[in-house]
Amino acid sequence: MIRSQLKDGVLEICFDRADKRNALSHAMYDRLAELMDEAGGDPQCSAVILYGAGGMFTAGADIQDFQTRRGHEDSPAVRFLRKLARLDVPVIAAVEGFAIGIGATMLQHVDFVYASPQARFRMPFVALGLCPEAGSSYLLEKLVGTRRAREWLLQCKPFDGQQAHEAGFVTALAEAGTVLDIARATAADLAQLPRASVRAGKALLRRADEAALMQALDAEVRIFADLLNTDDTQRIFKAFLEKAR
Repeated sequence: MIRSQLKDGVLEICFDRADKRNALSHAMYDRLAELMDEAGGDPQCSAVILYGAGGMFTAGADIQDFQTRRGHEDSPAVRFLRKLARLDVPVIAAVEGFAIGIGATMLQHVDFVYASPQARFRMPFVALGLCPEAGSSYLLEKLVGTRRAREWLLQCKPFDGQQAHEAGFVTALAEAGTVLDIARATAADLAQLPRASVRAGKALLRRADEAALMQALDAEVRIFADLLNTDDTQRIFKAFLEKAR
């Protein structure tokens, strides 16, 4: 369900679970975390590309995983996010179709995001009885400004690729069907640069925010679990799943 290929110093990672709109399971998060380690540990790796199969980035986490109550330890998703946030190899996302939930919030930890104007984003956590996650309580305002962040995180407003680009959430737009090509072109450009220098540059760029980001993640993990474990939130998920059947 996670396909990967390393070629010419570029690690391409594909979310491939068509029957679930590429929703990410615990096993998929574990594999993604392993791939982050592999990329970081390979001095010949110059870039990582994330994309989804079938013209769909990802519908987010597998909703059934939220029916299991949890403690304050990191979930598989958070373990992956921490590794993504700390990776010194540049990461590029090619977004078409839906990028929902963690499919949207993981993009805050990506260096280059390319999307089609028709791509659809949403961070529906509050509407599901949960709270912002993936460090979005800290990072999103820095990326898109206070007013837009509150619309997206508190009102859970959906937004498209054009709106994402105008807000600074997306690096550039590309026509549908060409987004992955643009991502690959950026990866090829990065591969021509001295790898050690690129990694050092990224490490310096992220260093100032790392402590605050990890503190935000710690707080989100605790509050997310406390909300998930309430009867009210469990009823929301039960109703959601029954409606989806």
